[in-house]
Amino acid sequence: MKKTMGKRIADRRKELGLSQGDVAKHVGINRVSVSNWETDGKNGTSPKGANLIALTEILNCTPEWLLTGDDTKVVNTESNAEWHAGFELWDGDTPLRDDEVALPFFREVELAAGNGSTFVQENGGYKLRFAKSTLKKSRVEPEHAACVTVSGNSMAPVLRHGTTVGVDTSKKTIVDGEMYAIDHDGMLRVKMLYRTPGGGIRIKSYNNDEFPDEFIQPEDMGFVSIIGWVFWWSVLNVWNN
Repeated sequence: MKKTMGKRIADRRKELGLSQGDVAKHVGINRVSVSNWETDGKNGTSPKGANLIALTEILNCTPEWLLTGDDTKVVNTESNAEWHAGFELWDGDTPLRDDEVALPFFREVELAAGNGSTFVQENGGYKLRFAKSTLKKSRVEPEHAACVTVSGNSMAPVLRHGTTVGVDTSKKTIVDGEMYAIDHDGMLRVKMLYRTPGGGIRIKSYNNDEFPDEFIQPEDMGFVSIIGWVFWWSVLNVWNN
């Protein structure tokens, strides 16, 4: 007799030595919901959407096998994304957690992703919170990091107008294809950089159709200084449908 989905969930969980609480914590639900799944949704519930994907991650199986039982092969999969159930709201009076640092956020400063803008350091006390583990993973020391906003559309679709970027001012060595904040003859810009023979650089935009590559000759490098390496960026997408 073919197992039900609830039976597959329960048997696989027990095979891995997991409790219902372990599964609930990973998926982001309560233990009662897991129990309902394992009893085949007697209360009208079954794993769907993001919950289903999270369940396959902790049970180390495919969605097809979990839903139908037809794919009996349990596979080792590597997830390239992590689902977060929601955002925590906080303001300037909310104390930092032990695993957080607050980086200065220069809201009045824009790194132009077009022709450039004048650099004016006015932060008004604004901060942006980062997990220490996030900075450590990127090998960024908090004292060398700051957050700024990008203007223009030359780096679209990767960096849209208004994108927040994190800059590590201790990393100024050019690695071909990486993004950097640069001061180009008084203009602050964020671009991909490439080294060229003789000591010059190529400045590249993602939106290459509207913003062709720029070549800075070695004798003109005195007009360009690297502020730092862009280690993080965040894009807010807007639903227009």
